[in-house]
Amino acid sequence: MRNLFFVLLVGLIAALMPGCTKGTTGCTPKTVASELATMQNFATTNGMSVQSHSSGMLYQIVNPGSGLTPALTSRVSVRYTGKLMNGTIFDSNTGVPIQFLLGQVIPGWQLGLPLIKKGGVIRLIVPSSLAYGCNAAGSIPGDSVLYFEVELVDVL
Repeated sequence: MRNLFFVLLVGLIAALMPGCTKGTTGCTPKTVASELATMQNFATTNGMSVQSHSSGMLYQIVNPGSGLTPALTSRVSVRYTGKLMNGTIFDSNTGVPIQFLLGQVIPGWQLGLPLIKKGGVIRLIVPSSLAYGCNAAGSIPGDSVLYFEVELVDVL
């Protein structure tokens, strides 16, 4: 299975270079409003009681944690599972936690992880515009709404 860090880093690079990717792929990013029904249906189907972030992302705090809250400059240690809306797991790291700088991953994680503290667990339903947009990333198709369950093991 692909390393989430690699996939998220590729997505961040793609997001920072919209002129390059937009010109070559001809894709038009979807709006959050156009994906909201899909996101809400996923939450309902999976028995999630979600809140809406100002960005349009949906989230459920399973455990708020205690201690430090991560910032974009923080190195975080996490366990996670990432799924497509059809339930297909595209990446998972539930064993030894992986570490990375929060500012180097997709915007959905940058907005979602600061909602919890060290030791917390959050579920994120991330619209494609806060993930990889209309660009594919590894086994993730373009325009994909993504689901993550993330345990914030540590904030370093």
